[in-house]
Order: sequence, then C-alpha cells, then structure tokens
Amino acid sequence: MNDEPVPVTRAVDHGTAKLMPDVDRDRAWLLTVDGAPQSYVDLDEPTHLEFEYTRRLGHVLDIVAEPGRPLDVLHLGGGALTLPRYVTATRPGSRQDVVEFDRGLLDLVAEHLPVPPRAGVELHAADAREWLEAAPDDSADVLVADVFGGSRVPAAVTSLAYVQEAARVLRGDGVYLANLADAAPFAFLRSQLANLAEVFEELVLIAEPAVLRGRRFGNAVLAAAHRPLDLSALARRTASDAFPARVVHGPGLRRLVGDAHPVRDEDAVPSPEPPEGAFGVG
Repeated sequence: MNDEPVPVTRAVDHGTAKLMPDVDRDRAWLLTVDGAPQSYVDLDEPTHLEFEYTRRLGHVLDIVAEPGRPLDVLHLGGGALTLPRYVTATRPGSRQDVVEFDRGLLDLVAEHLPVPPRAGVELHAADAREWLEAAPDDSADVLVADVFGGSRVPAAVTSLAYVQEAARVLRGDGVYLANLADAAPFAFLRSQLANLAEVFEELVLIAEPAVLRGRRFGNAVLAAAHRPLDLSALARRTASDAFPARVVHGPGLRRLVGDAHPVRDEDAVPSPEPPEGAFGVG
C-alpha cells in the first residue's frame, strides 16, 4: 500500500489550484493557483512559516499583544489558511474569520488540509470588500489583508475608503496588517502607505533591503495602528530570519511616501503585474 502523498490539481472558481506535497517535510503542502504560489502549510507544525512574507506577518502577530493572549482576527484572503493555523497554535482560544472569494478554493483546502473543528476558525466564501463593509464596528483586534486575484491585489482593496472601513472594524488598539508586492519606483506601495497615513497614526513597513533598494520586485508587509508597536522586538525578529528584512518607520517611511496621495475608489487600480518568474515555482 502506497501512503505517499500525491499532488492534487483542481479547477476552482478563479483558476487552477494545485496542492503539491513537500518531499522534505511530512504533511507539508504548497498551494499554487495558476502557477503562482499562494500558501505553504505544514499540518504537523503550523508555526512553521515557509514564505518570508508570511513569517514577517507572523512576527507582527507575535508582538501585537502579550504572548498567548487570544485575539479576534479577520483575515481577508484565505489561501490554505497558513496564518489562521499559526494564530490558533500561538494564541489558543482566538476567534478568526477567514474571507476568501474563491469558494472552490476553500472547498479544496477544507477537503485536503482541514482545520480542526474546534479551532475557532470560520470560513466565508465572499468578496473581501463587501464582507468588510458589512462587518460590525470594533469587532477585530487584528485585520490581515492578503488579498490577491492571481498575482495582483484587486483594486477594490487599494483605496482610502477601503482603509477607512478596515479602521472602523478594528478596535481602538487594533492592528491592520497587509501583504503587498511592488518594485521601484514604488508608485503602488507609496499610494497604499498614503492611504494608511490618512487614517492611522503609526505605520511600519517590513521588506528585504534588495526590494527597498529597487533591485527586484518583491513583497512588502505593512502594519498600521493608532498606537505604537514594539519596533525593537519586531526588528530583532526580522533580523534573525534566513532572509533578514528592514523595519522602516518614522522619517524613513515619510521619505518613501513622499508626495503620494490617498487613492479614491474611482481611481483605484490593482497592484502591478509581477515580472515573469517573480513568484514562480519550479
């Protein structure tokens, strides 16, 4: 009898999803949609964050409250539920809502990579912006936005009005987290920072030096809040990663924003198309 895991390929609502087992880690899987990596999950070790950007999001989740304290978290964008699993493992008792536009993708993940039934994770097949606008005020401690249509962030979640909705849903000491992707001269990233600066007092950007210096296209993690974040703890964590990142805030971040302005709904555009191979899987 062959118990070796085998790849799973399925047409979902918005593309072709593939689950590929990791030959180096038992019960670990890579999810791609139309060839673009979406998530990596280790079912036996949910605190293992393979992708660098998810590790950076995890670092912020670690420092937003005292260790182990349960949180109410709203995830816009689901993938294979990497971060919800991480929060469940590191902050037992947390309540989490996951909003994913692609119902077929949610069904695939629920079938092959199920979350334990008492994990406190609720899955919702819905549009991220529509769900957010219907969510109650002051209902989340953290909002994690990792919304991609293929390899681009949809325009509906790139405007000032969207950020204002996110702030409404967050509690007073809540934290907004987003994963974006861009390259120099950072027109998209700067516009997103301008949106956040209009609403939140504290902004932090986490990215690899090579991305910040304009040498390549890559991910940038943004954190925003009405209160200071523990930047020294965040810097220590990001510096210890296999691919260390810089934590940018204060004057350095204001210089990056420059003369960028917040984006109105009618002017909102998706994030730029990544160059071929930027996030490819061999």
